[in-house]
Amino acid sequence: MPDMNEKMNIQWFPGHMTKAQRMIEENMKLVDAVCEIIDARIPYSSRNPDIDRLAGSKPRLVILNRVDQADPEVTSLWRNFFKSQGLFVLETDCKSGKGVSAFPEAIRLVLKDKIEALAAKGQATRALRAMILGIPNVGKSTFINRVAKRKAAKASDKPGVTRGKQWITIDSGLELLDTPGILWPRFDSQEVGENLAFTGAIRDEIIDRETLASNLMLKLRELYPQSIEQRYKFTADANSNGFELLEEAAKKRGFIVSKGECDLGRMSVVLLDEFRDGRLGRISLEKPRV
Repeated sequence: MPDMNEKMNIQWFPGHMTKAQRMIEENMKLVDAVCEIIDARIPYSSRNPDIDRLAGSKPRLVILNRVDQADPEVTSLWRNFFKSQGLFVLETDCKSGKGVSAFPEAIRLVLKDKIEALAAKGQATRALRAMILGIPNVGKSTFINRVAKRKAAKASDKPGVTRGKQWITIDSGLELLDTPGILWPRFDSQEVGENLAFTGAIRDEIIDRETLASNLMLKLRELYPQSIEQRYKFTADANSNGFELLEEAAKKRGFIVSKGECDLGRMSVVLLDEFRDGRLGRISLEKPRV
């Protein structure tokens, strides 16, 4: 029998996130709607469970980002799932800009009742305000820059870049409040922590990358074995553990160090980078729970 995933107790909640969460709570009263950006590859794991409490009864828009890297059939399941919960859904890919231009129209649809209420009070010209929330490294700043059509928010492929709030004017009738990416103090399962680590929402520096990469190999063998075959040119043996699969990939790439040993450290970095960049194909690690 193949080895199970090696247990990883992944937790990452730097001190600035407590401050960020407090800032989000304090500013919630200033906005009309909440826009939650999540990773289309891991929609469950990338949804901060605290957001339901923080947003309260505010109208919500779920933005499924990175759809170009996710399995389209699985993304369709998630779209229907969120809609069944009464949430508005927008699918985007911030790097290419796909779907982003539909955001102003989508947020006005979400706030249709608010817009009508303002018009009835003679306040039709008041700008609508929406808060943008999301975990670290989910593409929040890139999304805002695309919507604003300028470099309005600092973007990076590293988690934890946006530290303070900033208001960004999209047009004369719409303002966005950018907020720092926040996680939550305790992940409810090993799988959630791993999925966040796979996608780069948690700093690589605090994680054993070889164990993480070996567990990703097992996940790929289970869900998308063809991605291993196409990218690394070998068929994943059903009886191999994650480290053995990683070693086989290292051999195929020629990552060999002294005495013929495989350079698993280098292979781990390559595997994680190639997964995060979408070079392993369109992969979704989670499906909606029925």
